Amino acid sequence: MTAEIAIMNKEAIALAADSAITVTGETGHKIFTSANKLFVLSKYHPVGIMIYGSAIFMGVPWETIIKIYRNKLGKKKFATLQEYAGNFIKFLDNGNPLFPDSVQEEYLHGSIYGYFNLIKENITKEVHLKMDKEGNITKEAIERIISEIIKSHYEVCEKASNIPSIPESFNKKIIIKYGKRIDKAIEEIFEKLPLTKRHLFQLRKIATSLFSKFPDKVQKGDISGIVVAGFGENDTFPSLESFFIEIIVNNKLKYKKHISSKIEFKNRASMIPFAQSEMVATFMEGTDPYLQNHMEGYLSEIFDKYPEIISENVAEADDNEKKRLRKKLKEVSKKIFEDYQKDIKAYKRENYINPVINVVSMLPKDELAAMAESLVNLTSFKRKVTMESETVGGPIDVAVISKGDGFIWIKRKHYFKAELNAQFLANYYKEF
Repeated sequence: MTAEIAIMNKEAIALAADSAITVTGETGHKIFTSANKLFVLSKYHPVGIMIYGSAIFMGVPWETIIKIYRNKLGKKKFATLQEYAGNFIKFLDNGNPLFPDSVQEEYLHGSIYGYFNLIKENITKEVHLKMDKEGNITKEAIERIISEIIKSHYEVCEKASNIPSIPESFNKKIIIKYGKRIDKAIEEIFEKLPLTKRHLFQLRKIATSLFSKFPDKVQKGDISGIVVAGFGENDTFPSLESFFIEIIVNNKLKYKKHISSKIEFKNRASMIPFAQSEMVATFMEGTDPYLQNHMEGYLSEIFDKYPEIISENVAEADDNEKKRLRKKLKEVSKKIFEDYQKDIKAYKRENYINPVINVVSMLPKDELAAMAESLVNLTSFKRKVTMESETVGGPIDVAVISKGDGFIWIKRKHYFKAELNAQFLANYYKEF
């Protein structure tokens, strides 16, 4: 995991990222604290990029991808930061030779098998639960469980729309090109389960959705986060664009925009954490977000239960009167709870968020960098003094991007000594 942050005001944007990376193997996982997550995107213009989530995209390290793109970009410039971000996405999309068809098919295979195995596990779990509860299970009951679970996954995928960059015809092309792969996966994973033609149809639709949609309830662990930040040629103030990027199949990139933020005359400052952000939220809002969610969940249960308790203890009322009383009390309790949430949000904004944002809007470049580093370090320190895995840690890379000075490293780790590698510095701006 990762802790990263971008802090912007009208003068500059500060970026900070930790160095921890978790590598998972067959026997467990290991954490290294020397990963690079913050990079210069253009050698000649004020644009940077951060990565989080998976450090490798379809078998290629993001560091390699970014540096290949940077060499390809050269001295080319764009009018806005959004165009830099769009150009980087375009570089990945539409048949990048870094990701040949054989690699795309391999990752398609892994995605389909992984999700179909999840569906099979859901079916197996439900069958075992029913057997534990009733002692045995009929063939009809098994068929009903299979139908319900496949249908639930199918409906989740069907409710989601194709991402904007992928046309509806793409799903049919996936079936045409990879239909045999999908059918083989169904045969190998579901084996002797009694699947009907409807089940096969639904499973094929689920498979195509894996490469064209981001269903709300489908979470995958191999997604990468990308943050492009800085200035375009015509930008007076800094901005950033962030994306979730998952896979390329049939030469189409599956991605979606995450956060877009821009400093303007009315929006004078912004603080945006990425990945593990709970400590930044605690600093900004005065309450740990997990604690806040727990309290609101508990209060919600209380407000939901007390109309029942009150109505049942009104001895003089008959069943119809109790029903009317419950309905009225539920409406009142819902309104009270909503007012409570609004009041808490307003209090946080007035007493915690706005005071910090007001100061951030006035910070000079060096103070922006110090603040960004401190907030990432706060997350790292929390992991160190608790029993949680230290998934945030190592040296913190910090950079400041401004219109006049460009991309400036404030802190940067190297795996080599700069004084022993003069050729590296000499070749950095070498013309090709």
